[in-house]
Amino acid sequence: MRTLQKFLGFFLLLIFVAASATGALAQGEKRLAFVIGNAAYPSGALATPANDAGLIAQTLQAAGFDVVGARDVDQESLRGALRDFLGKVSAAGPDAVVFIYLAGNGVQFEGENYFLPVDAQIANPTDVPLQGMRLSDVTKSLAGLPTKVNIVVLDAARPNTFPQTNQPLAGGLALVDPDPNMLVAFNAAPGTVAPEGKGPYGAYAQALAEMMREGGLPLDDVFDRTRLRVNELTQGAEVPWSASKITAPFVFFDRAPDAPAPRVSEAESQANRTREIRDFDARDAYVAALDRDTLSGYEDFVGAYPHDPMAKRVRAIIAARREAITWRETWLRDTPEAYWSYLDRYPHGPHAWDARRRLEHFDAALEPPEDFTVYDYDVPPPPPEEIIYVDRPVLYFDDPDFDFEPPPPVAVIFLPPPPPDFVVLAPPRPAVDVYVLPVPVFVPVPVWVNPPRNIAPPPDNMIFNNIHNTTVINNTTINNENNQAGQGGGGLTTGQKLTGAAVGLGAAALATKVALPPLLHKKAVLSNQNPAAPGKLGQGATQGRQPPGAKPVSKTLSTDHTLPGANGKTLPLVNGKPPVLNGQNLPNNKNLPNNKSKKLLGKQGTLGGNQQATGNAGAAVTGQGNGQQNGGGKGQGKNGKVSKLPTVNGAPAGQRPNVQEKIKKNNAAVFSDQGGGKPKKLTRKDLSAGQAVVGPSDQAPGNGNKKFRKLQNGGGGSAGPQVNVQRNIKVNKPNENPQRQLKLQEKPNVKVFSKPQKPEFHAQPKPQVQERRPPQQPNPQPPRGNKKPACGHPGEPPCKQ
Repeated sequence: MRTLQKFLGFFLLLIFVAASATGALAQGEKRLAFVIGNAAYPSGALATPANDAGLIAQTLQAAGFDVVGARDVDQESLRGALRDFLGKVSAAGPDAVVFIYLAGNGVQFEGENYFLPVDAQIANPTDVPLQGMRLSDVTKSLAGLPTKVNIVVLDAARPNTFPQTNQPLAGGLALVDPDPNMLVAFNAAPGTVAPEGKGPYGAYAQALAEMMREGGLPLDDVFDRTRLRVNELTQGAEVPWSASKITAPFVFFDRAPDAPAPRVSEAESQANRTREIRDFDARDAYVAALDRDTLSGYEDFVGAYPHDPMAKRVRAIIAARREAITWRETWLRDTPEAYWSYLDRYPHGPHAWDARRRLEHFDAALEPPEDFTVYDYDVPPPPPEEIIYVDRPVLYFDDPDFDFEPPPPVAVIFLPPPPPDFVVLAPPRPAVDVYVLPVPVFVPVPVWVNPPRNIAPPPDNMIFNNIHNTTVINNTTINNENNQAGQGGGGLTTGQKLTGAAVGLGAAALATKVALPPLLHKKAVLSNQNPAAPGKLGQGATQGRQPPGAKPVSKTLSTDHTLPGANGKTLPLVNGKPPVLNGQNLPNNKNLPNNKSKKLLGKQGTLGGNQQATGNAGAAVTGQGNGQQNGGGKGQGKNGKVSKLPTVNGAPAGQRPNVQEKIKKNNAAVFSDQGGGKPKKLTRKDLSAGQAVVGPSDQAPGNGNKKFRKLQNGGGGSAGPQVNVQRNIKVNKPNENPQRQLKLQEKPNVKVFSKPQKPEFHAQPKPQVQERRPPQQPNPQPPRGNKKPACGHPGEPPCKQ
């Protein structure tokens, strides 16, 4: 029994150990990345930051990072997206690796670096802290989280495009000291700026992506080689910088054991870094000093080769680095004595105005007292030959005033040549969705390069799962673009299914694209659902932009499934002949003369509702051809003119059938005579009796572009919608009782009985007709019951005696 208990206990222990190992393996190293590329600045759009961010994001995806990124982000969205990302990092655990890449415009102000959103408005230097995101806020937040490795890259040292003032900002970025377990990198050395890229990608982003893809390359070597490659690509115009306090080993990719041997072994590379600068020839000595990127290494080169063509360039690098170190120590001390000491060394230096602003903050005099103690810096004062390079707000290494010689080619012992398929990169496809980063054409990773095995695979990452299969990745990307163009949204070709929000966004969360941060994802969905709604999208060029193929929401009903006869289509034949509907197809009927078409149209009335009149039928309604009526009593003709339609009882005729048509329909005999059913013209006598009159000059608009005129009642008032009296219409019929009259109730909305009503006979006194006299009130009429039939007048029976 005891043996059985021991066996069971041992078995349970094995299960627990295996489960723990499996859980640890399943969790692994979580890699998280946050990538931003801002290019659409109001002060001047930048050429490459959005593409650079897309390239870095794609490389991080291949390395197993769970990447969120966006382009052209405003300040509110940038801060909110970063806050959400830091919350995600906090929940990732102590083994998390974090990579933050910010491309765009960066500035320094009083010792702090700021990354500018696209809606930043910098009118004077004091606007920078209000409009920009402070880099130290990002680094301090990361330093407070239990992470393994933190990498912060600021690809933002560019020429200042903001309005110039008499108190200029210092150029480039300020020197910083990274926190523990952190690496901070700039695309240009502190106090210098990089030239704007001319290709689809910037030199720094392309070089960094190349080195990240190198299997087994330590993190420090990645950025050291990036500096050498950028200096080579830009002919010395750009010198990147980085500082690291990371102690844990880290590589982006592993190198397989069967991989080809590197051209320079790790031992040889380490030996070159410990070798004295003077032991190299002049060409390799320059590259060795640049590879080490230390003030002492540059000084050793100038001491060993003071007359070499590269000595002048190296002196400029030393001058910028010395000034940056001096300002960093001055800002850390932050006392009037420290700022007086800086101004004593660099009275016209890049940070001279920063020092003066800080002195004003302390309410101290700009001129130091005679007995103040000069601060003892860690670096000696600049020699006279260095002042020329720093006696200005910013230093350009490609400044023609300095006439620097181009640097020599980099020897293989320091940097192997780039892969052939990574020398010239194809431009990415243009981004169409709001905030979404461009998607570069993927370049395959060598087969002997793979992501580390101990990392936790990112969710739904096609690039990570197919880093060697270029065809699958690029074809999927192309298919996604085609689906966007054809469907107005993102199509799925990787087996994923979009949620309702992702459908509106249009492929923002597809496997081949970088997912948007949650905050920007929601904003993009709302922007696509309501493109006309105002919002801070951050990019002037992309605000309100819809994906290709997206149809704008129409304010009218859809015409995708129109009824027969709509939009000028031919109606089906009825008994072998085309049907007649309100005269719409009369002009197309070649068997009818024009005058008969108009007459037939007059019988049928005018168009109403939301019908569209075409040809002469439209002309009969609006006075011009190809008019459109919308029930509002207006129509637009061929020449773009708008004319009012005739009114019936004060209401637009286009909203309901013509009164004459309705009366004729219900009482066919009333409006027809021996003349073939034509409406009878009423006489002046009928006018005085309050009859509706259509004179020779008051014909329908389609019969000569005439206008209707207002009718008058028997008392001379206007027969508008306010009148509510009985109107008697007399029509003489040879074959019928001449005393038959039809009674109509006139209201704003004319009502006509669906069936003919029995005529009523009423006696009516003889109307009084007065010409050219002011209208008078009619004589009071006796009650209807006392009326006598009219007689003794033309067309009336003789009066009985």
